[in-house]
Amino acid sequence: MTREEFIALLAPIAIRVRKEGASLFPSVRLAQNILETGGKIPPTNNLGGYKVGNGVPNAYWRGKVVNQGTWEVYNGVTVNITAAFRAYDSVYDFYKDQELLFQNARYEQVRSSTSLEGQAKGLQASGYATDPQYAAKLIQLIGTYNLKRYDQQAAEEAAKVAKDLEQDERLARLEDGVKRIEAALARFGRIEDIEAPSWAKDAAEYFAPYFDTKTGSNDFWRILTIMYRQQAGDGGKK
Repeated sequence: MTREEFIALLAPIAIRVRKEGASLFPSVRLAQNILETGGKIPPTNNLGGYKVGNGVPNAYWRGKVVNQGTWEVYNGVTVNITAAFRAYDSVYDFYKDQELLFQNARYEQVRSSTSLEGQAKGLQASGYATDPQYAAKLIQLIGTYNLKRYDQQAAEEAAKVAKDLEQDERLARLEDGVKRIEAALARFGRIEDIEAPSWAKDAAEYFAPYFDTKTGSNDFWRILTIMYRQQAGDGGKK
């Protein structure tokens, strides 16, 4: 698998988790994956050298462990060691579990950074890796493979999702408004076709010979009552 194929395979997943709220820029994530694996997806799907640590399983890491060789830098000296690493069912699970790690207080600099350079330096400063050149290597890889373009793609797709959600909300509000209007019209229709209210009974009886309906609007009964009272004031003569 070439580096380009490696990146093309992982980029959509990195973009997906970014859209889901991941703190790490896709460019930084992909550069880390290249650096930690040499551009090959291991059977463990662990693309970031994530060790077992406290070893508490979660929804993304289900407790699988693989012991393998690695190297660390202690006081400027490179030391070869064997360590326990987390193993995952998928790359997506690794990315999501790694994001849980980045919620720890020690990675606040990674989460709060608004630039890929800041995140790369934040990973080194937080102690994610002991390599003193870790940040510089990440930044170099981002430039070499133009990984920043995936940050832009993730931002554009996230903006589109946000716009679609906004339009859905507007449509839902519009539909709700239409339902309210329809309900009001239905109520209004019932109100506009009622029998004579108690206060209009006398007027209805008085004018019964002059109209052939027993129902009408509230205004109809009000006007009829006013006319009746005027007639009554004249002696109630028809």
